[in-house]
Amino acid sequence: MKSKRNLKIAAILAGSLLATSAAFAQAKEQFFPLLSYRTGAYAPNGTPWANAKQDYLKMINARDGGINGVKLTFEECETGYATDRGVECYERLKSRPGVTLFDPQATGITLALTEKAPVDKVPLITLGYGLSIAQDGLAFKWNFPLMGSYWTGADILIQHLLKKENGNLNGKKIALVYHDSPFGKEPIPLLQERAKMQGFDLQLIPVTAPGVEQKAAWLQVRQSRPDYVFLWGWGIMNSTALKEAQATGYPRDKMYGVWWAGAEPDVKDVGEGAKGYNSLTLNTASQQPKVIQDILKYVHDKNQGTGPRDEVGTVLYTRGVMIQMLGVEAVRRAQERFGKGKVMTGEQVRWGLENLNLDQKKLDAMGFAGVMRPLSTSCADHMGSTWARVQTWNGKTWEISSDWYEADEQVIKPMVKAGAEKYLGDKKLTRRTSDDCQS
Repeated sequence: MKSKRNLKIAAILAGSLLATSAAFAQAKEQFFPLLSYRTGAYAPNGTPWANAKQDYLKMINARDGGINGVKLTFEECETGYATDRGVECYERLKSRPGVTLFDPQATGITLALTEKAPVDKVPLITLGYGLSIAQDGLAFKWNFPLMGSYWTGADILIQHLLKKENGNLNGKKIALVYHDSPFGKEPIPLLQERAKMQGFDLQLIPVTAPGVEQKAAWLQVRQSRPDYVFLWGWGIMNSTALKEAQATGYPRDKMYGVWWAGAEPDVKDVGEGAKGYNSLTLNTASQQPKVIQDILKYVHDKNQGTGPRDEVGTVLYTRGVMIQMLGVEAVRRAQERFGKGKVMTGEQVRWGLENLNLDQKKLDAMGFAGVMRPLSTSCADHMGSTWARVQTWNGKTWEISSDWYEADEQVIKPMVKAGAEKYLGDKKLTRRTSDDCQS
């Protein structure tokens, strides 16, 4: 009887240890929910972005063993770029143990989640997209439009044209051909402000999503004959616009796209017909950087790659790597304050995002030399960098065709503050206090 009782106690203890081990193993996992769109009209652009984010997490696990021993896990959820499906994905994944942050991958989804994130205490990374006024961290505690917004991008394009036109755009015509959605409408206030300042005529030409049919838009371009066209497109809209410009006879070297209208899927099917077309870019694109080499070595060489090997290092793939790196480094930064080797909560990761300081030395050490500009965030500044360059399609590949430009804060900051104040007033919210910035 005693022997049986001892065996029973041993079994209970063993079960308890297994349960404890399982709970510990679960607790040592930092979970990254990955919203994506691999289907629909935006799949050619959304897919490399999504593949890169998975590959970077796999590489960090394989090369570094995670973040100070904390394994990185993920689950992807297909949104099709639709706001309602994006919200569904968010609601399904937000309560997972060790949830880190969300990258909505769409301005429309970002707008829908902006009011949810403070309640759920989970940050939103919107690198190069989302709400421009969310640069103001004192008003938007949980939004992080890292590395630029559509206002900074539009401002840099105007700076570039001013340089080309010897500082004078007075009397010039600039047409904005834009995706008729929150994404496409976002740069309009900045361009209207710049039009008043510089004296150019701004023409607004919306294109109904997804942008397959643009003949009416390019008829307007042909009739008004603008000096320049800004293309604020995404997915199939971009290649369609370039084909219509070619058919209309509008010079591609007078066209400038936002950084989401300057990737390989936008031009490869147009080829020589897109030669001379320009776009903004936040990053380089090649397989030479060490971080890309590490992904090839630790992930693709082991047949663990999420997508095709030749996609690695392309424009949008590299941008996906950057986004995921910033999320990982936010966790690492949070661990420095709240405990190395621990799983960070959404609140702690938010603090990490707000206290990033990636100088050139750190970027070089992480393998990002030459890929992107340094970035430093704060309680007041949730963007951290407002630099971008212009690249030009030579018919076969993208070539960097300008120096770095920094957005003009004298123009943008008053607009950001005014917009943030209006948002706070409409939502009956107040600005963060200095005490809140320390927490």
